[in-house]
Amino acid sequence: MNEFLRVLLESLRDGYVQVSAFVAVTVLAFALVQYRTDGALLGAIEDNERLQVLFGGLLGLTPGCGGAIVVMPLYVRGTVSFGTVVATLGATAGDSAFVILALAPEAAAYAYGVAFVASVATGYLVDSVGLGVARVDAAVATLSPARPDGGTAVAGGVRPNPAHDYGGPAPTHAHESGPDRRSRVLTPLSHGLHLAWWVTALAGLVLGSLYLLRGGPEVDIAVGLGFDGLFTVAGVVGAALSVYLYLVGRHYVGEGEIARARDNFGSVYDTLTHAAMETSFVTVWVLVAFLVYEYAVLLTGINVATVAAAAGALAPIGGAAVGLIPGCGPQILLASVYAEGGLPFSALTANAIAQDGDALFPLLAVDAKAAVVATIYNFLPAVVVGVALHLLWGPVLGMAEFGFGVL
Repeated sequence: MNEFLRVLLESLRDGYVQVSAFVAVTVLAFALVQYRTDGALLGAIEDNERLQVLFGGLLGLTPGCGGAIVVMPLYVRGTVSFGTVVATLGATAGDSAFVILALAPEAAAYAYGVAFVASVATGYLVDSVGLGVARVDAAVATLSPARPDGGTAVAGGVRPNPAHDYGGPAPTHAHESGPDRRSRVLTPLSHGLHLAWWVTALAGLVLGSLYLLRGGPEVDIAVGLGFDGLFTVAGVVGAALSVYLYLVGRHYVGEGEIARARDNFGSVYDTLTHAAMETSFVTVWVLVAFLVYEYAVLLTGINVATVAAAAGALAPIGGAAVGLIPGCGPQILLASVYAEGGLPFSALTANAIAQDGDALFPLLAVDAKAAVVATIYNFLPAVVVGVALHLLWGPVLGMAEFGFGVL
């Protein structure tokens, strides 16, 4: 088979069966909790001031951006502390968490555990002693004019004007597409393909689980009723459906916006639709990441692991720097490279602490100064922890830096 076509089909197949099918289950589980509790979880966070930072870290720790996104409007309303924002954003691994959970679960447990502890500790320090937040806030304020309803520096951190009540749903970002569209052809077609997507996701989950139970064997590109054939067909069809739902279908099934905050859901079907659209978004980025990496290696012959190893302590700093980029796309790419054995564990952990996924966008939209300050506070522990892991993980703890936890 032509090498370029083989890489394309394997990326489509593996990205869907090995990652997306498991993403769908996780996103759906979180959405069902929101549906069943009807937003009670958020009320509990607002009512427990001493535990807000811890709760924020736990919400950030949930895979995807949904848990972290719902915290941002609470800060803008003035009902949670700035330390809670720092802890939530720091613990968030965004949609890249799905990639590592699916392909390197042991590395995910360590990396996100470290990120959670570091972020919650930083959040409590920000709330208790400030850690120079007022100075950082003042420095950021010199870079952009203050908003008339924006934040003000206080001893414990940056808080918005309490009079500014942001009572609506959290703003979205570039993925927002406006009102849902209606079409005699595309609306019923999109709903039908949405249901077909869930059937394929269920098949992919079964096949992906069998793949893991078999120890991750080599699977040939094939079409048929055997394991290889079903694995290939489910993966390619599921990936194609995901691309359609992300690019076209989401505009016609009630989920034209991606990575938005949802306090609750109106029905089980609404919950299923939301989970499918969020998973399709992750799928598209996973496919892009896989293809960029695989074609880069195919065309250049470069060994990314060798380059990262030569970078030494700069590798975790680079991972933290990538985390400064808002959005999940670059983070998914980095996670995919780690899963291919191309980055050290210290860089993965530094990126997990520094990145905010899509959760930063709602805060940027209404209080950019607070968003920038929170990003700075996440970047600093990311560098410190990342470099410390680089120095200790292999030499002292005797654990593999490259390929650790990769199935």
